[in-house]
Amino acid sequence: MVEWMVKATELANCNCAYGCPCQFNALPTHGDCRAAVGFLIETGYFGDVSLDGLYAVGIYAWPGPVHCGNGTMQLIIDERANAAQRDALGKIMTGEETEEMATMWWVYAAMSPTRLETLFMPIEIEIDVDRRRGRFAVPGIIQTRGEPIRNPVTGAEHRVRIDLPDGFEYRLAEIGSGTTRATGGIELDLSRTYAQFAHIHLTNIGVVL
Repeated sequence: MVEWMVKATELANCNCAYGCPCQFNALPTHGDCRAAVGFLIETGYFGDVSLDGLYAVGIYAWPGPVHCGNGTMQLIIDERANAAQRDALGKIMTGEETEEMATMWWVYAAMSPTRLETLFMPIEIEIDVDRRRGRFAVPGIIQTRGEPIRNPVTGAEHRVRIDLPDGFEYRLAEIGSGTTRATGGIELDLSRTYAQFAHIHLTNIGVVL
């Protein structure tokens, strides 16, 4: 197994209500799961291939809960990546060279028998985890924006976090409100649904404590 490591910030938006039942081993809000996730890699490597400074996006759709499978996924990898970096990110984000169940990428790929062609395109992304604000976009494919949840009476920013000591994606996530429009192979139309902002630190054997 090739050793790899990714340290990044992520912004995710799915179609569930703000609490996202999936985070609590419950069924998704509307029965199905549709999501988009953007990753800004600060530092990383795959063997001797550096992944520093690259971006990536994953778009997913499952007809039921993720664990029931039959999903469709599409990866979009930073066009700035060279051939070795593209291959490395593709393998990491499809669960290759990863211990079973060790990362969310392994799980998502295992539950997605339909994999659309990986795209190599320009990605715009900015994420501020502490302020619960961020965005990512791929021209002609997807636009996602995250912001704080607002109190419905006062409009004040509301802050809540999810702590997952034994999770396969993050240890602590700031929760916000997300909006996504995707018009490519997987269509999404999400407005004011669950969004999470997190610092992630993953390797081929799981989350780094």
